[in-house]
Amino acid sequence: MSDRLNITRRDFINGVAMSVAAGSALSPLELLAGTAAPYPPALTGMRGNHVGSFEVAHALARDGKRWPRPAAQTDDDYDLVIVGGGISGLTAAFLYRQAAGNDARILVLDNHDDFGGHAKRNEFDVDGKKLIGYGGSQSLEAPRQYSPAAKKLLKDIGIEPHRFYDHFDQDFYSSRRLGRGVYFPAEHFGKDSVHRDAVVLWGQGHGNETKSILDKYPLSTEAKQSFHNLLTGRQDLLPDMPRAQKSKLMAGISYCDYLRKYGQVHEDVVVFLRDYWKSYWGVGHDVLSALEGARMGMPGSWDVDPALDPALSDDDEPYIFHFPDGNAGVARALVRKLIPNAIPGNTMEDLVTARASYPELDLESNPTRIRLNSTVVDVRHGNNNEGVDVTYVRQGEAQRVRARHTILACYNHAIPYLCPETPEEQVAAIDTAEKTPLVYINIALRNWRAFSELGFSSFYVPGNRIMHSFTLDFPVSMGGYEFARSPSDPIVVHGVYCPTLPDQGLSHREQNVAGRAILFEQSYDELEVSVVSTIQGALRDGGFDAGRDIAAITINRWPHGYAYEYNELFDPPEWNRKNGPHQLGAARIGRISIANSDAAAYAYVDGAIDAAVRAVDEQLRL
Repeated sequence: MSDRLNITRRDFINGVAMSVAAGSALSPLELLAGTAAPYPPALTGMRGNHVGSFEVAHALARDGKRWPRPAAQTDDDYDLVIVGGGISGLTAAFLYRQAAGNDARILVLDNHDDFGGHAKRNEFDVDGKKLIGYGGSQSLEAPRQYSPAAKKLLKDIGIEPHRFYDHFDQDFYSSRRLGRGVYFPAEHFGKDSVHRDAVVLWGQGHGNETKSILDKYPLSTEAKQSFHNLLTGRQDLLPDMPRAQKSKLMAGISYCDYLRKYGQVHEDVVVFLRDYWKSYWGVGHDVLSALEGARMGMPGSWDVDPALDPALSDDDEPYIFHFPDGNAGVARALVRKLIPNAIPGNTMEDLVTARASYPELDLESNPTRIRLNSTVVDVRHGNNNEGVDVTYVRQGEAQRVRARHTILACYNHAIPYLCPETPEEQVAAIDTAEKTPLVYINIALRNWRAFSELGFSSFYVPGNRIMHSFTLDFPVSMGGYEFARSPSDPIVVHGVYCPTLPDQGLSHREQNVAGRAILFEQSYDELEVSVVSTIQGALRDGGFDAGRDIAAITINRWPHGYAYEYNELFDPPEWNRKNGPHQLGAARIGRISIANSDAAAYAYVDGAIDAAVRAVDEQLRL
């Protein structure tokens, strides 16, 4: 590997040292005051909850700091003020304007330097070619199952999911015989080695090839034999148990313990499988049930009768509803409808390459305004409860606006700190959930010849390491944006890191809390070094040289990531999307409503949309 990385560094933007911001009260954008404003999607380095986006909120929640509410308003009155410019907040703005008319005055406040919340867009320029990646919310999953309101919302903003069948090349990787590899890093397995993945979800391995694949793994003879028995043997470890009893048992035991107790599976194999779906849930199978393992097609459980759980039934809707920038495409479609001059074009396809005009977002002439780099610190009723006063901090100064209605579309856990009128029982309900931390890593490569040479399009990395999986980008071409079809073309590699403390007796929630603390303590340098080491170790035998082949790295850090979804191992069986403490947590507080995926207990786009539908309806009824 080259001695130093020839990549776009995070340390400098327009010649200004960004590392200074870590010890500064100023955000990167404020440090750049007086220079040409940067284009947020093109910033590399640490993104997501970037420097400048969280310090005020942490001072409020952790240190009890308070900002004096300005005696006079610093802006005009609004019909609606929304706290949070993610998909839920933007949806609320769109729906309210639909109902109240185009002249309704709406202000959206967000603490980040970009709109979209977790639906984050990353852009790169690699040797003159523009690459687009997703730094957060990934895809529209199973849109056919969306609520009527969510389906209507997509249609109203010009997104027609069926068109992705034309844009997403479902056979691209399989037609080139590129499968999934496993990278065993030296720090856990003695030496670096790469092998074919022996696991086939909802299947019994690779048939006669399973043994030859496993024989090459750096595991003991006993572990390899145990692994082979699991992959090629009986897939229902409880074949004689009555259905009802089996369902109850599998919902009450972790998948890892299920393998240990009922499959007598070797511990090294259990650990190998523990983090296999970590990028989906944000935690490993040590805190996910055996029934969830069956839903995900894991070995030893996939052949369980679907009648045990409706979620085990087949769904033929493919996972293809993906913009090149993920669900940032949805956020951009909403912004286009709210502020047409901000994002040119008129189709879902031309959303992909349209360049957002950030100065247009907060013009005084806009009926709807989006104000970035603005952290809300106080929300309370005023004017004899006929309105809501909203205080926020921008460039270190407290400012105040008043609205007839307010919707909190921010992190649920922030609400008790910024809204002192939240009832105690509602605060307790909010506190039952704990968002899952995660990191989405985008690595811009000058080519993907090493992947092609090795015969893999993705890798799983066992061992609870930073970047535990990474994959070549989704093969989507639309709106003039072309996917990297030749191995010689530049491409985005997407990696995932979910900080956890597995097999230490911690619950799902406790691992989320611990993982968040770990993540906040990790520097960009530490994360970058591990990311580069991982991809170099995995691709070395394919001729990869990180110093030569990596053009840029963007690390999207989300300490408050996935909304918490009820976990049958730790939560009462009657808690679900339609019944649980999240409903009390999302209760209206006078002229203040709550809308976010947390309030839906569902970490998906339609959860965020449905929460916005409810919140807007609550306020319109007033």
